[in-house]
Amino acid sequence: MPITTVSELVDELLSGPRPLPIISAGVPVLRQPALPYEGQLAADVLDRLLAAMRETMHSAPGVGLAAPQIGVPLRLAVIEDPAEVAAEVQEVRGRVPQPYRVLVNPAYEPVGDGRAAFFEGCLSIPGWQAVVSRPDRIRLRGQDETGRELDEEFTGWPARIVQHETDHLDGVLYLDLAETRSLSTAQAVSDYWSQPTPAAAAHSLGFPLRTATGTGDDSGGAVATAP
Repeated sequence: MPITTVSELVDELLSGPRPLPIISAGVPVLRQPALPYEGQLAADVLDRLLAAMRETMHSAPGVGLAAPQIGVPLRLAVIEDPAEVAAEVQEVRGRVPQPYRVLVNPAYEPVGDGRAAFFEGCLSIPGWQAVVSRPDRIRLRGQDETGRELDEEFTGWPARIVQHETDHLDGVLYLDLAETRSLSTAQAVSDYWSQPTPAAAAHSLGFPLRTATGTGDDSGGAVATAP
């Protein structure tokens, strides 16, 4: 029987194996704006879906996963980051532990003009990374899984995770925002660009590090794991 509703799609997905399969770039669902979540799923089904998304995120491993990445066109995402990286990288990147969070219908806006440029990856584009300049402080609005309203600020690496996952819900991939000349295999990043900042990569590969609105320089940033 053909799947005709989001609820049926989710039921079919949850009847399959875990972790859930992650959709790769090129599949239309990753390029289409997701539907606002308006109670399309029964409460127990939503709970099961979010649990499956969290399990899949951990298994990948990653620090965030948006529903379109598992083929579900709803504005839902999960994030969680233990920030198990070297202290120097934590400091440069502003990477602090982020507890498990569910984002429902999230939207963000920059706070101030500050930006940070970091290598970024994506579970839907495995094996590649590129430098993306993003606002280093944002205001997030939305709801959590209980319907409670969210209105809070994120800075540093947590702000990057929120932006990356929310972009997925608008059909945007990090490569749309990346410095093209920075595109590197994950192996190349490991071999050549594992320094706490991507300054050496910017110099050698010939791309700017945009760390303030309308500017570029050769300092700041950090090597990232995939949001």
